[in-house]
Amino acid sequence: MAKALFGHVVAPSQLRVVEENAVLRAKVRRLEQELEELRAQRDAAIAHELLSLAGDTEPVLA
Repeated sequence: MAKALFGHVVAPSQLRVVEENAVLRAKVRRLEQELEELRAQRDAAIAHELLSLAGDTEPVLA
């Protein structure tokens, strides 16, 4: 009886849209996390490169 009422209140096409929406939201969360990790890696690489460049130069005596 509950299934019949639930099916009557919410159309199957609406359920499919809700499920697809949940899948897409999860995918977006995973991609946002991956983007944050990549940005952190890029920033670390840039910082490392800048520090290595700064360490290569010796101060000029006046």
